Amino acid sequence: MGLFQDLVAIQREIYLAFADRIGEFAKTGDWALLAAYLPMGILFGAVHALTPGHSKAVLATYLTASKASVPRGLAVSLVLSFVHVGLSVLIALLSLPLVSVALGSVGRAPLLEDISRGLLGVIGLWMLWQGWRGTGHAHGQGMAAGIAAGLIPCPLTLFVMTFAISRGVPEAGVAFAAVMMIGVAIVLGTVALAAVLFRQQLLRLLAARPCTVDAVTRSIQIIAGLVLIAMALNTIAV
Repeated sequence: MGLFQDLVAIQREIYLAFADRIGEFAKTGDWALLAAYLPMGILFGAVHALTPGHSKAVLATYLTASKASVPRGLAVSLVLSFVHVGLSVLIALLSLPLVSVALGSVGRAPLLEDISRGLLGVIGLWMLWQGWRGTGHAHGQGMAAGIAAGLIPCPLTLFVMTFAISRGVPEAGVAFAAVMMIGVAIVLGTVALAAVLFRQQLLRLLAARPCTVDAVTRSIQIIAGLVLIAMALNTIAV
């Protein structure tokens, strides 16, 4: 709990400081003033991604059970980061027509969350089937998982964008969201790298026993599929 509170406190300090910069930028239009503080957005995004959520568990579960290489795993994490942050920017920019449809409460988009979990449930069923049949892993499935997991908008990006739009400088919010995405991508990329390397190391240790490797691979796929299905069902139940 102490670490979580520290992370929240750091986010709050950065957000308040950047809010002041947005206010100054709205008055002066001085990009140099804003740009000097933008690198803090990377720290903001990284700290934010370390807090609960952001589909880290989904990403780790999927990549542990997949046959994705390190580059592909990092690509999936990048897609997840881009969709997670970019969708929030899009919602904010199109807030007038979308807010009454997608947003049920501040910083959340229940409709998109339901779609995200539903798609992850479908992917979980497919992984369960693959593990049961012992079939190969679809190459496009990783990107689909990244997109599905990223459909849950980033609440802090929505807050920053809304604040910037209210000051008449949406471009400031977009700039901050762009650097914030770098921080989110660094954390999710680290999770992806750890998951892929763990799987590769495990299979390397079992390399002398091909039958065992096949059994372990299929078991991991089945377990991962069940986990994704459970996450989807839990969200629907709530």
